[in-house]
Amino acid sequence: MKFSITSKGDRKSEDIKKRIIQYLEDFELEYDKEEPDLAISVGGDGTFLEAFHTYSDRLERTAFIGVHTGHLGFYADWVPDEVEKLVIEIAKNPYQIIEYPLLEIQIHPKNGGEIDRYLALNEGSVKTAEGSVVLDVNIKGEHFERFRGDGLCISTPSGSTAYNKALGGGIIHPSLETIQVTEMASINNRVFRTVGSPLILPKHHVCELIPIHDDRSFLITVDHITKTYTDVRSIECSVSDKKIRFARFRSFPFWKRVHDSFISDER
Repeated sequence: MKFSITSKGDRKSEDIKKRIIQYLEDFELEYDKEEPDLAISVGGDGTFLEAFHTYSDRLERTAFIGVHTGHLGFYADWVPDEVEKLVIEIAKNPYQIIEYPLLEIQIHPKNGGEIDRYLALNEGSVKTAEGSVVLDVNIKGEHFERFRGDGLCISTPSGSTAYNKALGGGIIHPSLETIQVTEMASINNRVFRTVGSPLILPKHHVCELIPIHDDRSFLITVDHITKTYTDVRSIECSVSDKKIRFARFRSFPFWKRVHDSFISDER
């Protein structure tokens, strides 16, 4: 089996990375940064997102597992004290595959040029540095509302615990193939109206965001990556046909992750 390791880059994470490489190579596993069967993340959730985007073009062939070296990572199953145990599990035992849905974002330019396509594990967001965001929101090809406000967050079920939760969105179990659209400080008065609540859309419902102002540029974030776009005709958001594959050697239920991340008193 081939494996790769993405490290947060601090001394603790780098030391663990070196240990894992040495141990797994002692078991005759091959370190391969280009085409790994197993991508190991050592750090926090930001490091895990980096690993995901590094191998997002080979999701059918690469499974992911995380070791967290700081505060409890939502995507990481293992802690530094368990490195030896993890290595033995990887070298000796088959792992269970758990799949989570992903968000697909397509950015269509006005000039009819190439469409930019992205996959998000957590969320995508649309903002602007030029006043309020003004977008027509279409759902399944039908106009739903005209949004005015700071922006919109479109999250996956697993990402519903991240930025979406901070915005007041609901937490969704990742067994459900949905996306969630959550408002950022919408403008609601006698003139402007939005629904004012997060929208949970099934897989077959595409959400299309259409800019109203021709001269407006947008800050579009996909997980930890932010880019500026001008001359945007539409932003299309949907549940992707692709999924991320987690390598699990032991049970770690989603609601336990939520409890440990937000409710537990343990540090």
